[in-house]
Formats: sequence, structure tokens, C-alpha cells
Amino acid sequence: QVQEQLAFLGMGSCRFSVAIRPLADRGPSPAGAEQIEFLVSTNPGAEPGPLARIASGGELSRISLAIQVIIASRATTPTVIFDEVDVGIGGATADAVGSLLQTLGQRIQVLCVTHLPQVAARGAQHLRASKSSNGESTSAALAPLTAEARVEELARMLGGKTVTSKTREHAREMLDSAAP
Repeated sequence: QVQEQLAFLGMGSCRFSVAIRPLADRGPSPAGAEQIEFLVSTNPGAEPGPLARIASGGELSRISLAIQVIIASRATTPTVIFDEVDVGIGGATADAVGSLLQTLGQRIQVLCVTHLPQVAARGAQHLRASKSSNGESTSAALAPLTAEARVEELARMLGGKTVTSKTREHAREMLDSAAP
């Protein structure tokens, strides 16, 4: 199932496996009786190795998302929170991540912190997170966005400081195409 999700996320040549090794000379304990390690090969022909050593930041994000989506789809957890699970990706892969999160959101509540418009456009609701500081302390705030404010925020995510009619048009197009 992880392989299927990885292919959907643009990592079709990635191989994922789990190594379960008995702990030497130990019976079951509160920590278990085995050492479990995720192994991955991200390039064709390469031998699988420890996930932490092999995967880049973007690959690690996608592998983590694939595992979490599979777990969440079977768990009874009512809410899953993803904090920048889309780091190190963009373009079509970001759209695939957004689509996967949107599908998961049809079963459970998904909260996702993202800086990518392709992911944000797929949410059922959009909140803007902001920080402010007076030099002595910093505070954070969340504000729900109206439909028009959402277009503006996606346009800002797309175009940076300069929001034009074209970036607004692109933001509206993203929202329209992301509707379930």
C-alpha cells in the first residue's frame, strides 16, 4: 500500500520495505522484542538502505505522508495534523499531495500547515496563520478566510508580494479545479 501511495506521489521507482530484527539475547520487554527499521531505495537499481540516510527532505516528506495516510485511513483517530508535510516538493507532486490530503479529508478531519497553493486550494476551509511581534513578545493568530480572501491568499502564495489580476485568475482556477 505504501508503494501505491508513493507511485501516486511521483515516486514510482521508490522501493519501501520494513526490516524486523530480533533483539539479541532479549525476550519481550516493554520496548518490544524486535528492532524495526524502514528501508528505502529511491533510485532504480540501488539497494534499499535506512530511510534516515537515503531519503532527501522532499522524499522523506512524501514517504511520511504515504505511511500516515495509510495509517489514518484505518485508524479511528478523528483528526490528523500535518505540519508542512509538503516541504521540498512543488508542481505536479504538490498537486498530488493536495489530492491525497483532500481524499483523506473526506473520511476524517485533516489540518494541514502548508506554504503551497496547490495543497491549500484542496482544503475544504482555509485559515491564514500569522505572527506578530512587538519586540518583547511574539503572538500567533489564525483567521478563517472568506471565499474572496481565500482567492487573495492563494494569489499571494502564487505570486509573492505582487498580486495581479493574472495571479487572482490562476488562484480562482486552482480552487475551481480542486473542488471535489
